[in-house]
Amino acid sequence: MPALPASYTPAPDLLQGRHLLITGAGDGLGRAAALACARHGATVILLGRTVAKLEAVYDEIGAAGGAAAIYPMNLAGATWADYFELASTIEREFGRLDGLLHCAAHFKAYTPLYDVEPKEWIESLQVNLTAAFALTRHCLPLLGQAPDASIVFVSDRQGRDARAFGGAYAVAKAGVEQMAQIWAAELRSNARLRINTYDPGPMRSGTRLKGYPGEPIEHSPLPDAATPALLWLLGPDSRGTSGQRL
Repeated sequence: MPALPASYTPAPDLLQGRHLLITGAGDGLGRAAALACARHGATVILLGRTVAKLEAVYDEIGAAGGAAAIYPMNLAGATWADYFELASTIEREFGRLDGLLHCAAHFKAYTPLYDVEPKEWIESLQVNLTAAFALTRHCLPLLGQAPDASIVFVSDRQGRDARAFGGAYAVAKAGVEQMAQIWAAELRSNARLRINTYDPGPMRSGTRLKGYPGEPIEHSPLPDAATPALLWLLGPDSRGTSGQRL
C-alpha cells in the first residue's frame, strides 16, 4: 500500500486561492480539517447537519483571518435535487471547486449483520455511501473547472478488511473504497483531477467513543494529527497520486 510522505510540513500558503468543500465540518476530523485548510489559505465551504457547530467553526476561521462559508445539509435526508442546488450555489458563488473532502459519517455501534435494524441499514448506506456518491457526482463539473483538483474519501479499516460486527457501516465503507477506485480508473485520463481514500486510523472522535465506549478517550490522538496528510492530499504536492488507498 502506498505511504504518505513522512513528516510532511505544508507550506503556509499551500491552499491559497483554492475553494474546498468539506462534509462533516462541524465536528471531529471534518472540523480539524476545515480549520487546517483555512489556515493554509483555502476558502472552506462547511457542510454539516448542525448549524450551531458549523457557525462555531466559521467563527473560529474568521477570527484567525480565514475565509469560510456555511452550507447546512442533513445527508440522511438529502435528495438528488438538494445536491443539484448545492452544486449550483457553489458555481454561482465561487465559480469552481478545487477540492472535496468527505468526512461525514453515520455510525452507532458495532453489531452483527443479522441484528442491523432496517432503519440503521438505510441511514448508514445513505450517509456513508449514497451521499458521498451523489455529492461527488454533482460536484465533478465544478472540480473539472479547476486546474488542479482533489477528491478525498475518508475511509476506515472496517471498509478495507472484512471484520466481524462491522455492520452496515463496514459495508458502506467498503462500497466507498470500490467507488473511489472505479472513479479514479474512469477519470485517469484527466491529470488535473485525483481521487484517493484515506484511513486516518483511531482518533479522538464521537465515532470512536461509540465503537469503543470503554476505551479511555485520551488513548487516541486528536483529529488534528491527521490533518497534515489531508493537506498533502488536497494540495498540489500530491499531484500524480490517484486511485490510492492511503
